[in-house]
Amino acid sequence: MRNYVFSFEEGSKEMKSLLGGKGANLSEMTNIGLPVPPGFTISTEACIQYFQDGQKINDIIKEQILCKIKWLESKAGQSFSNASGFFISVRSGASVSMPGMMDTILNLGLNDNSVEILSKKTRNNRFALDCYRRFIQMYGNVVHEVPHSKFELILEKIKRENSISRDTELEEEHLKQIIVNFKELIFTYTGKPLEQDPEKQLLSAIEAVFKSWNNERAQTYRKINNIPDDLGTAVNIQSMVFGNMGDASGTGVVFSRNPSNGTKGIYGEFLLNAQGEDVVAGIRTPEPISELEIIFPEIYKELNEAIHLLEQHYKDMQDIEFTIQERKLYLLQTRSGKRTVEAALNIAVDMVREGVISKQKALLDFDESKLSNLLHPTFDKDKIKSIRELSSGLPACPGAASGKVYFNSEDVVMAKDKGIKAILVRTETSAEDINGMYSAEGILTSRGGMTSHAAVVARGMGKCCITNCRNLIIDVKQKFAIINDIKIHEGDVISIDGTSGKVYLGDIPTQQTSFSDNFNTFLNWADEESILKVFANADSPIDARKTIEFGAKGIGLCRTEHMFFKIERLMAVREMIFANSKPERMAALEKLFPFQKDDFVEIFKVMKEYPVSIRLLDPPLHEFLPKDKIEMENTANALNLSYEEVKQKVEDLSESNPMLGHRGCRLGITYPEIYEMQVRAIILAALETRDSTGISPKPEIMIPLVGSEKELSVLRERLEEVITSTDKNTVLGKISIGTMIEVPRACIIADKIAEYADFFSFGTNDLTQMTFGYSRDDSGPFIKIYQKNKILKDDPFQVLDQNGVGELMKIAIEKGRKTNWNLKLGICGEHGGDTASILFCHNLGLDYISCSPYRVPAARIAAAKAALASVNETVKVVLS
Repeated sequence: MRNYVFSFEEGSKEMKSLLGGKGANLSEMTNIGLPVPPGFTISTEACIQYFQDGQKINDIIKEQILCKIKWLESKAGQSFSNASGFFISVRSGASVSMPGMMDTILNLGLNDNSVEILSKKTRNNRFALDCYRRFIQMYGNVVHEVPHSKFELILEKIKRENSISRDTELEEEHLKQIIVNFKELIFTYTGKPLEQDPEKQLLSAIEAVFKSWNNERAQTYRKINNIPDDLGTAVNIQSMVFGNMGDASGTGVVFSRNPSNGTKGIYGEFLLNAQGEDVVAGIRTPEPISELEIIFPEIYKELNEAIHLLEQHYKDMQDIEFTIQERKLYLLQTRSGKRTVEAALNIAVDMVREGVISKQKALLDFDESKLSNLLHPTFDKDKIKSIRELSSGLPACPGAASGKVYFNSEDVVMAKDKGIKAILVRTETSAEDINGMYSAEGILTSRGGMTSHAAVVARGMGKCCITNCRNLIIDVKQKFAIINDIKIHEGDVISIDGTSGKVYLGDIPTQQTSFSDNFNTFLNWADEESILKVFANADSPIDARKTIEFGAKGIGLCRTEHMFFKIERLMAVREMIFANSKPERMAALEKLFPFQKDDFVEIFKVMKEYPVSIRLLDPPLHEFLPKDKIEMENTANALNLSYEEVKQKVEDLSESNPMLGHRGCRLGITYPEIYEMQVRAIILAALETRDSTGISPKPEIMIPLVGSEKELSVLRERLEEVITSTDKNTVLGKISIGTMIEVPRACIIADKIAEYADFFSFGTNDLTQMTFGYSRDDSGPFIKIYQKNKILKDDPFQVLDQNGVGELMKIAIEKGRKTNWNLKLGICGEHGGDTASILFCHNLGLDYISCSPYRVPAARIAAAKAALASVNETVKVVLS
């Protein structure tokens, strides 16, 4: 028969999935000799079985629970069911820490008879009544779902009527009245009196804790923290110890290191004459733990020794709950302590230096997803409480920003020139908004997903960004927006939080965390372990400097079109588009040539001898054309054309589905002079950099959107001629020419494409879009519904779809390397910054990943963890 219930002596920390984190740690503390009140754990399997049985505790589990109660009675030498003064606590404990999300009941077993027994046994009537009123409140709230606030109203009313400010000032008569009122409240809600049978109390409490696994706050917490819904919670039954027996008793929570900054040393707080819920609930103001050394020096010393032992044993900073009952210390829980990312880095580095853990363990245990909090500003938490929340959208790029609202990029640029902080608010952004996005403090759009233009460009710039704010309606002409019925005019101030996706009305101060020596030390440890190289997507000298600052080893994607959108460059592009002959196009391109060359020179100087993979022009030409009448008129005047000519060209170049239209390598074949100019600029920039600095740049030329080997063959032949004629003495050596693999057909025929490619760079944004048939700009709303209905586990534009897109990548890698064993392989889609996707890329055997500069630090750690995980798996296989 399966065992569902385990005494603390029968468990260990290795049984976390079965006993939950709390139960496994109570077992571990018991078995290493620490003072833990005796008890047992009802396993997570029992919780799962409870739901499978239609929310009913079956007879097998019930029998095992009651058997363990008898065992607990024998240890205590007292009877639980016969009201002899023996009481228990009932606490939840999932395998993944979910603090405060599920339920606890203390003092269970108390009833009208046993409260008198407890009073006589302790010779403390007030204490017994206080325990009873606490039990009734917890039991009524957890088992009968009477709102906690209803009990608090009764409590506050009695205190107010008697001019009492603190719970500890309640006298016996007050407590008796509270107990009567609490019982009446439960009867009002349930139609039944308070349960008096301890055994029935226990089974009802266990059921309630099982049910709390699926309460709203627990489900929300799991969703936010990506915790599976099918784990279930364990239930811990433990003999009660009382911290509210008077001033020789107390309770507290203590950390083995400071959770805010990681400083080593006991850190926490406690309350005299209190139970644990008083500390957690904030009902009373606790004392700093240092005061305990003055009041109870022997207990403080014992607690300090226990904390040190637990940290050494678990090899991690610990969060410990304790109770003192009449000058005797009891430990009620230990767990890995929650900490800020700054503290996490400091603790990891310090523990390695202290010899407590290895560098490898430090890396494996670190949660790199929180690292963005160090790289981007955040709102002042105290100030945000008083600011009105307007709406929310998708948190496309972390950070926080406040500024005046503007609805077009030109106004944002002008605002910045005047020293005004601006938020660019658009229905969606396009390549033409690049200057406005660069000048803005943050970006807010009503459409788009996590890989929309706004999201991708914002991440590259490190700009706070929220997309898909569905309650945002914008009137660009009238220059106002409506967010949930609130009218926002141009110039009004809003604040946006790109980490949470929330939009606020008004200004909120931000705070920035600076890099520490420990930050750089930790990332250097990551680089020592990594096999995958980490590159960045960077389109400007500014981006390149961030790339180096954050420790990337190259640029995996430089999007040349982003260099074209300053006004003087944009007009040259438009002149080229409106040209009626090749000579006219060549003349316009010559105007663009020095801009391209100079940008490349600056990028090469920053990147020195790191590789720089430059993608030739990718978007369709219509993205460079004016969008409204005023812009068309301005363009007509600048190019000496009629308004009708401009309007006609805009209409001629419009496409029904531009993502699948005349773009990428198709442009290069149709207008070869565009790519030829760009490659000439790249080569001359590299030569100029070499001549002026002595640096040997490593440019690589990437041709986008190839779906046929002939496309790459034709373009490679033309571009090699340009390279040869520009670098006549082959000073730069062989220039790599490769392609982005972003069309499913390219994966299928990768063996043929590899005949003409030195490298493949998987553009997984487009590859995902084309494989699923989802528009990455429009799929946000239904992807949320798909996730809710468990059709999709993750948004495939954020987490690489390993079963579909990943299989296409496998095919491309296998076929490509069969043709060209020396083929360099990388990924430059947004998935290059996602931890799970990085592990997958490592296992595929890619050479590098490339992500936005601000995701580089987290990617470096994820790459190290991928390498360490692979080593561990290899070791397991060898040992088995």
